[in-house]
Amino acid sequence: MRKENTDFVRFLKEETFIEWKLFPTDELDVYWNEFIKNHPEEWNNIEMAEKHFRKVNISSHKIPPEVKRDAIKRMEHSIQKLNRKRNIRRFTYAAVASAVVLVLSLLYIQKAIDHSEQDFIASTDYIVGNELDSEDILFISGDKTASFHKNISIAINGDRVARVRSELNEDKQISLEQNTRNKLIVPYGKRSEIVLSDGTRAWLNSGSILEFPSVFSGNTREVFLSGEMYIEVAADKRKSFYVHTSGYKVKVYGTKFNISNYPGSPSSVVLVEGSVALQSAEKEELFLLPEEQALYSEETGAFDTRKVDVNSFISWKNGYLSFEDTPMIEALKQIERYYNLSFNFGDDVSFHGLTCTGKIILSDNLDNVMTALTLISSTNYKYKKENRLIYIYKEY
Repeated sequence: MRKENTDFVRFLKEETFIEWKLFPTDELDVYWNEFIKNHPEEWNNIEMAEKHFRKVNISSHKIPPEVKRDAIKRMEHSIQKLNRKRNIRRFTYAAVASAVVLVLSLLYIQKAIDHSEQDFIASTDYIVGNELDSEDILFISGDKTASFHKNISIAINGDRVARVRSELNEDKQISLEQNTRNKLIVPYGKRSEIVLSDGTRAWLNSGSILEFPSVFSGNTREVFLSGEMYIEVAADKRKSFYVHTSGYKVKVYGTKFNISNYPGSPSSVVLVEGSVALQSAEKEELFLLPEEQALYSEETGAFDTRKVDVNSFISWKNGYLSFEDTPMIEALKQIERYYNLSFNFGDDVSFHGLTCTGKIILSDNLDNVMTALTLISSTNYKYKKENRLIYIYKEY
């Protein structure tokens, strides 16, 4: 081996040189600047070592500092162990071997970390999410509030008594106030089913609030919704049924339909069977036909109708999601609500315009759900979960 190679390798294996290149500090800067000043003949060798070191191509934004420190400690230990086994007369071979260990170790560390992270760290084409803390379902009547940690079903009888059953098969009876509007609050990550006093059955999706009376009196039956609900209204020709949202109301003539009214998402009504009329402020009633969807515009107060596959909109109540050229962002929002997640849907995310088609079983295993979503997407995506953080990114 030529002497100049031996000399610059000597710096590659030098512990403080490694630390100086990876974690420069004022103290190390002073030490090495003073060394170069006192040993100008070493400058070429140091420069060669630094160029060789840069070829390893480790960037600080790819490897966390703590990982780097652990790697350096392991490499230093290996170098020390190797030197103890070598005779001083074989310094050249020890230095070369140490340099090879150093370079190959750095490359191995980079490759191991990049293998699972390079796709979404190397570009902005990724979405990051995290699991949020679970909240309880709240059932409020007057000044009484009952909370439930698991999904519940509620049945209200004519005696103003609510019978509640949770997924743990725990039964509870709650007396309802007579002249008040009861409130069922279903947080993200939870679902509920309720049978109202007239026999109307409703399924509330995650992130929904339903307000309703203990007993329907007068000439109408009226409820107020924020969120999403699939409802099968009991027929009663004498009392029309109304669902009120923030922008419009739905007049029901004995029917089954799904209504979605989440903040930040398109508001719509999908008619399964029967007949409904939609009315917003200062607009004429719009009648829907079965298998039609009406999309509401907050800007104009008007509805846009189209024919749809109703199963794609009501499948959530049966434990699965069905997508048909559904925008990826909208699909993620549905999963976000259902599993109480939070994704960074920023303007810089390049998932807009991409779709997914297929069905996903809404199991308790989030990994299965997220993996299934990547499989039915129109572009190659990968899913990764670390503790409570979730990454969805393009595969290149």
